Amino acid sequence: MADEKFPEVPMDRVRNFGIIAHIDAGKTTVSERILFYTGLTHKIGEVHEGEAVMDWMDQERERGITITSAATTAYWADHRLNLIDTPGHVDFTIEVERSLRVLDGAVVVFDGVAGVEPQSETVWRQADKYQVPRMCFINKLDRTGADFMKAVASIHERLTEKTVIMTLPVGTEDNMSGIIDLVSEKMLVYKGDMGEIVEEQDVPADMADEVKAAREEMVEKIAGLDDALTEKFLDGTDMTVDELNTALRKGVIGNEIIPIFCGTALKNKGVQRVLDAVVAYLPSPDELPPVEGTNPDDDEEKLERAATEDEPFSALAFKVATDPFVGQITFFRVYSGKITAGSYVLNSSEGKKERIGRILRMHSNDREEVEEIGAGGIGALVGMKHTTTGDTLCDPENPILLERIIGQEPVISIAVEPKTKVDQEKMGVALKALQGEDPTFRVKTDEETLQTIMQGMGELHLEVLTERMKREFGVEVNVGKPQVAYKETIRKTAEAEGKYIKQSGGRGQYGHVWLRVEPVKQDGAVTYEDTIKGGVIPQEYIGPIGKGVEEAATNGVLAGYPVVDIVATAYDGSFHDVDSSEIAFKIAGAMAFKAAVKVADPVLLEPIMTVEVSTPDDYMGDVVGDLNSRRGQVDNIEDRANMKVISGKVPLGEMFGYATSLRTLSSGRAVYTMEFREYDEVPKNIQTEIIGANTTDPKKDEEE
Repeated sequence: MADEKFPEVPMDRVRNFGIIAHIDAGKTTVSERILFYTGLTHKIGEVHEGEAVMDWMDQERERGITITSAATTAYWADHRLNLIDTPGHVDFTIEVERSLRVLDGAVVVFDGVAGVEPQSETVWRQADKYQVPRMCFINKLDRTGADFMKAVASIHERLTEKTVIMTLPVGTEDNMSGIIDLVSEKMLVYKGDMGEIVEEQDVPADMADEVKAAREEMVEKIAGLDDALTEKFLDGTDMTVDELNTALRKGVIGNEIIPIFCGTALKNKGVQRVLDAVVAYLPSPDELPPVEGTNPDDDEEKLERAATEDEPFSALAFKVATDPFVGQITFFRVYSGKITAGSYVLNSSEGKKERIGRILRMHSNDREEVEEIGAGGIGALVGMKHTTTGDTLCDPENPILLERIIGQEPVISIAVEPKTKVDQEKMGVALKALQGEDPTFRVKTDEETLQTIMQGMGELHLEVLTERMKREFGVEVNVGKPQVAYKETIRKTAEAEGKYIKQSGGRGQYGHVWLRVEPVKQDGAVTYEDTIKGGVIPQEYIGPIGKGVEEAATNGVLAGYPVVDIVATAYDGSFHDVDSSEIAFKIAGAMAFKAAVKVADPVLLEPIMTVEVSTPDDYMGDVVGDLNSRRGQVDNIEDRANMKVISGKVPLGEMFGYATSLRTLSSGRAVYTMEFREYDEVPKNIQTEIIGANTTDPKKDEEE
């Protein structure tokens, strides 16, 4: 049943898009303008005043950053817009990843002063990974030092040259008075208290030549996307606005070209033109290729689902969140068919059926209940029992398994302990709920100290999670110092024997295997293979050897860190007709793996971070010196809007407390960003220190 606030529209008038950017480029400010201009809010919520609608968590409002992606439904020019505002901080990169996985398009926001920044590159790569059509909005052109063409040049230099400029700013910095729309060749002036009245005026005489040249370049680029238009262009024939828009839309959807728009969201200029462009150029769900998946019962069988309600139902759960009013809610994107309240669906990732209770359309933290959502729709479900991030929901009669959303490995950990017995009982519930929401957040128990260890993507990530435990779940905890998530690997090939023999009164235990370990650059995993011939070890014991290897790899031989990037191959061994068992071969596999790693020149690996520091010239020497003292390697120093931008790589272990040090060094005027880059070998002297700090009592080891 259609609702006055959420009227039903045909699928070709649906746009699923997200707003992505580096932190502080103005994503949430752009989102707030969209809510205002589409009539969803009657007052613009400002981030700097702590009143942004899309930043609805208390922590987001206090810190002035976006932590969790917020979804909303709005309407513009008879089109339904399903909009997701994502975080810019690298610690919450999974929020961007899972949003892009289910969106059909993206508006990438850039700061008009800084241009392309480190996290801009990260979100761009994520959009490339999912082949998301996108547009650029160069924001904050009212700021001192803003330069539209310089920002465009940084996009060409660091991201892509497949762009076309669609609007030009009129005036610079404080004098920015409007924008020129190159398609209509009109100046757009924004009036009213909030820029809600858009007036078309003639192009100022002093910009006529610049606008003419820019429009010719735009027409040439768009004509190059279509053979018929190319002929017209070469013949010197004028093209209609409809022809230009049709060719550009096709190019954007095919990821052949990326339109660039300009404005200042804070000063209410240029956002409506971006909304028009979302409708005009970004794809509807049925304009994209069918979603691909596999048969849950047969990985080899490839399946497709087209974006139509006639196909069997399929959807992806892309986010789980705890709502203060209705409890756990699961955000989902419908790819085919439709989902109806009261029906049953199959969670094909878990092999379990779920009953659909309430279906919601979300407006940030507000909600509207609906009876059904069809193909191309985004909504939320209340009370799902078995569904987590990345799970596929589908028609039980026509199962399909869509590609999962894989979170990055955590690089930092802290120990937490409850303050009271009551907190202890609540802490388990809180940690389980937070883990269900965030695939980059892990919890484990340290086997030696029995402490609970929280693992995440950075200090801010873990700080936000511990604060959420306190506010949302009422759990008070003591927090230990942050620890780096080191890993262990090997530098050479080695072989070793694992023999487990145990005789008791009755039947004994016998497992015997020879294992070869080899270093290999892969996705951090330990891979197990077997080349055993002639039945020297029966087939039923081959799998248990692998299980033993898998378990042994969780605790390395140097300092107990997980072992990565190794291929372990079982190639020989023996068995006993009576005494051999699966458990014996599992233990033998673990023993052989540990023994082989010990003699394969094991080394420690540490997370290396890409760091970018923006500092006034006066402090550059001190900042570079400080980075060098932290084992940093400076790759580049460049000028950007009266600041020196220093970029390089630094081990994460040396970056704890860096924000305070940088403030002191620069009298609070420098800022930095940091994101994970790679794992690399720890220098020998540092490795010795780390191993010394983590080594347990040798007598205890011998007893074990």
